[in-house]
Amino acid sequence: MYNSKSRNATEFISHEEILDTLEYARKNKSNKTLINDILNKASEYKGLNHREAAVLLECDLEEENQKIKDLAYEIKQKIYGNRIVMFAPLYLSNYCVNGCVYCPYHYKNKHITRKKLTQEDIAREVIALQDMGHKRLAIETGEDPVNCPIEYVLESINTIYSIKHKNGAIRRVNVNIAATTVENYHKLKEAGIGTYILFQETYHKENYEKLHPTGPKHDYAYHTEAMDRAMEGGIDDVGLGVLFGLSPYRYDLVGLLMHAEHLEAAMGVGPHTISVPRIRPADDIDPSNFSNAVPDDEFEKIVSIIRIAVPYTGMIVSTRESKKMRERLLKLGVTQISGASRTSVGGYCEPESEDENSAQFEVNDNRTLDEVINWLLELGYIPSFCTACYREGRTGDRFMRLVKAGQIANCCQPNALLTLQEYLEDYASQDTKVKGEFVISNELQHIPNEKVRQVTIKNLAEIKNGMRDFRF
Repeated sequence: MYNSKSRNATEFISHEEILDTLEYARKNKSNKTLINDILNKASEYKGLNHREAAVLLECDLEEENQKIKDLAYEIKQKIYGNRIVMFAPLYLSNYCVNGCVYCPYHYKNKHITRKKLTQEDIAREVIALQDMGHKRLAIETGEDPVNCPIEYVLESINTIYSIKHKNGAIRRVNVNIAATTVENYHKLKEAGIGTYILFQETYHKENYEKLHPTGPKHDYAYHTEAMDRAMEGGIDDVGLGVLFGLSPYRYDLVGLLMHAEHLEAAMGVGPHTISVPRIRPADDIDPSNFSNAVPDDEFEKIVSIIRIAVPYTGMIVSTRESKKMRERLLKLGVTQISGASRTSVGGYCEPESEDENSAQFEVNDNRTLDEVINWLLELGYIPSFCTACYREGRTGDRFMRLVKAGQIANCCQPNALLTLQEYLEDYASQDTKVKGEFVISNELQHIPNEKVRQVTIKNLAEIKNGMRDFRF
């Protein structure tokens, strides 16, 4: 039985409720009155439930589908403005004991090179990332309690935070590791992590178990209930995501939104981020073997509906997507993107040689960080390296209260400009610097609070004079 407050995975992600929802959506796909009522509700920026969102997903009315896109853009601008948060993944290890059929890390794969970074390796990788301008990392590992125990992850986090090179510093480490215990989540909290990220891959239990035939990840309930345990362990911010293409996307989108509803109902705060990866080619993995691939136009609609249904969440798109697709998605709700990513174990300090292959998937956007920043500036966005909310304790429900009250611009807008100025001074090419200065000058006029604007102007000048790390 469906119960959003239940701590049982098969109750807060109810198969029967998803099927009923999809049937309801199909029956109402041309119900113009209902669809416009849902859009009117969404225009209040308070979100939609999974059933309402499913109706919009099925909508086959051209005018209303355009309204969906327009509203997604409006909500994104209202809550997050032009800010796009930058990050990079850092793969620490690809040893894995799971048998996931869509991932080259699966334990039977003998073609992939198995690697694990030493702490010295990590230090070199972090310096390379700092020298690009990165301030925020997402660390990734396979699941292997022998080769990659929690103690190794904790030591690695400490190493990352300890490295200060020139003006560089990693100010926030997000963690994407396998589902674990409340005790281990508490340890991660104590280590100072930002967001704990765990992709569900698919919410369809039967498909999930087929896709994960062996290993600890086979346990659907343990995996799906991980966010509850993470929050019990004291982690304020959690990040959801499915790997679109493994199961029918309609099913997974409804499941994803139900999970967000569950976290709000049972834990008091919804997901800090939602990621939207699509399956990509990789060693031993051919996406054509998966029959649920999501076309670009439908993918756009998925992103739009997530933004409308969960307006407060950050939305992440990685270098799995092309430059062209990322540009399309930025207009529809995406607020975070990776730049200059390596999906190999390491690879930032020195590119991986051709005879090695430790990558989890092929990257579709191979531009340098400066090229990505330059591109964002040309499009009128503010590339942001801000980590202020995390370091000021504005996490979890405290962050969400700011977002839902529409007050986030009073701190996020100026903080984004300050961190962009740091990037321009320390790392940018001359062309990027010129474009960045223009954007900063223009965006200063959009800071609503005059006092905040004047402090921002003062701090921008201090950054040009060599000072760093101002924040509201």
